[in-house]
Amino acid sequence: VQWLRNPGPQHEKRTLFGDMVCFLFITPLATVSGWLCLRGAVDHLHFSSRLEAVGLIALTVALFTIYLFWTLVSFRYHCRLYREWRRNNQRVLLLAPKPARGPCTPQPLLGLQPLQRSSKETIV
Repeated sequence: VQWLRNPGPQHEKRTLFGDMVCFLFITPLATVSGWLCLRGAVDHLHFSSRLEAVGLIALTVALFTIYLFWTLVSFRYHCRLYREWRRNNQRVLLLAPKPARGPCTPQPLLGLQPLQRSSKETIV
């Protein structure tokens, strides 16, 4: 969520959105196309030549191979962008140890308000 809200390079977010739209569009299209090709191959095996059935099976294998390759490459690309962003945009909160004597309330430095700690910060 922080990466999406980051005002950094917008082309990375547009690419992610475009790939998500393509994934949502191509997944059902590839599934239906593969099913139709296999259905046609079964029909050709029963009523027609084996060569056409083998061609349809090869087309189905090629279709799913290309689909899986595109999905894998796209996913790895966006994961790499995220890891790079995360490496360059870390929030580190340094906590000073409490004194050994009685409880005391921490005082903000220079009149600054104490920071709200989120669960995604690294505590050092």
